[in-house]
Amino acid sequence: MSEASSLLEGLVVSDQSGFFRVELADGRSVTCRLRGRLMEEAQSSDIAAIGDRVSFQILADGTGSIEAVLPRKSILSRAMRTEGKRGAGDSEREQVIIANAEQALFVFAAAQPSPNLRMLDRFLVSGEKSGIEKLIIVVNKMDLEDNSITTARFAPYQKMGYRVLYTCAKDRLGVDELTELLKDHLSVFTGPSGVGKTSLLNIVQPGLGRAVKAVSQRRSEGIHTTRDSALVRLDIGGYLADTPGLRSLTLWDVEPEELDGYFREIAPFVSQCKFNDCSHHQELGCAVRTAVEQGAIARSRYESFLVLRDELEAAYAVY
Repeated sequence: MSEASSLLEGLVVSDQSGFFRVELADGRSVTCRLRGRLMEEAQSSDIAAIGDRVSFQILADGTGSIEAVLPRKSILSRAMRTEGKRGAGDSEREQVIIANAEQALFVFAAAQPSPNLRMLDRFLVSGEKSGIEKLIIVVNKMDLEDNSITTARFAPYQKMGYRVLYTCAKDRLGVDELTELLKDHLSVFTGPSGVGKTSLLNIVQPGLGRAVKAVSQRRSEGIHTTRDSALVRLDIGGYLADTPGLRSLTLWDVEPEELDGYFREIAPFVSQCKFNDCSHHQELGCAVRTAVEQGAIARSRYESFLVLRDELEAAYAVY
């Protein structure tokens, strides 16, 4: 039997410091490592990550050797710090948080804590860059704030085409819809601490929130070049990705001049600016700034854009 005919294909469901658990279609799983040449390539970016489909062969000791990673449909990444204590130096390396996710659900609370829209905008930019097909905003704890205030706060996101799902774990509001969204999909489900993600997930599937939380608690604190990531299988079909890397997200491979293209409502106005290299900050004839003044672009989103643009310019100035 040739080496090619002995290769198996599976899904990477966990990555623990370079050891990948690969699940086959029949439910069996094999602990694998990258083949030597792939390991060398992994110095500058993650060659394999949770969500990847890989071909591998079984070795004599029962472990596996990953021979190839199949083409990815989406890549959710962040810039990784690789120098200094706990990675305190410059961001030089791509860390793939998850490959091939079909949808990302960004969870925030209506109150306690108040929604951090700057963080949400950062998540959305990263999601737009990743190529993930569906980006969904989940607003939980709807019982803690006046609904008119909350819906007004998130109305700009609905206007620009994002789906916003309002939920309340306590009252089971939106839980059936959330369950249907997760069913049979490979999903990212993330957000800041305290927004009720665990409670929501435990209603969708008993123990699911605790299972996801257990993955997070196995990690060491701080930023490292290795990680412990996992997909949690859903009883209703599909997988849920635990993605704590998003909480300290530094945009990867986004140049300052490209950023406006990842803001859905800003992008259509860019071609109307007087100057091709308009930064949309102080230039005369800036169509984006005019759209903000006219209410076509929410001022809060424009301010988020400026903050992220300044951050990217500072990062690129290092090089």
